Amino acid sequence: MKSEDLVLDRNYKKGDEGKKVKLIQEWLCLHGTSVVIDEDFGFATKRAVEIYQLRHGLQCDGIVGRKTFESLISPMKKVIEFKLPYMADIKKRIDHYAYMHLGYHPREVGGQNKGPWVRLYMDGKEGTNYPWCCGFVCYILGQVYKDKKLPLVRTFNVDLIVKDAIKKGMFLSGNVNYPASIWKKIAPGDFFVVRKVYGDWIHIGIIDSVEEEYFATIEGNTNDSGDREGYEVCKRIRGYKKKDFILIDR
Repeated sequence: MKSEDLVLDRNYKKGDEGKKVKLIQEWLCLHGTSVVIDEDFGFATKRAVEIYQLRHGLQCDGIVGRKTFESLISPMKKVIEFKLPYMADIKKRIDHYAYMHLGYHPREVGGQNKGPWVRLYMDGKEGTNYPWCCGFVCYILGQVYKDKKLPLVRTFNVDLIVKDAIKKGMFLSGNVNYPASIWKKIAPGDFFVVRKVYGDWIHIGIIDSVEEEYFATIEGNTNDSGDREGYEVCKRIRGYKKKDFILIDR
């Protein structure tokens, strides 16, 4: 994530314009005080700031200073700074970090694949050309492994992470194993990938629990309908059809 998304360079008030105003507007929308995201700190944005300040016990002056800005971005700072107590099981750590992200409801704002959460997961990139499901998964891997070498390539491309898993012997084909005993071979903290055809995978997420006929997930860039181009991090139930798997710490 670009560092400027976490830094306030000065106070912002009515009459200001630019990217920092856009960021303020994005966070107002994410907190439920919706305004047009147009980089223009006008009357509407000033009133939205005042409403937010009133709701959060801040000085109600319509100016975004340090305290108001820190309050706006606090969900993301908590995600970035979160440190899980030591847990030897890597898969459990992945699942715990995924739950932590889920609890702060990361989602898009301002358009398809846009907003501060997308930029966090995509190293500052955003827009229609940047689906972020793989960015979400790789960001969590980075939090779990910290300064250690990741078990998989860090990429925003689902096909590339699957090909790396195949190369490293971490890939489990659901096409071959379904429906026999595949559910016994996967566990919370492993990854699932949605297969369009073999060689073309279109979505990735984290397994949260496993049953014989279905599994639960935590995944980014989806929604309750399971779209691969959704708008949030959410928890879903999925069947095994057209799914392959990446086994972490195999």
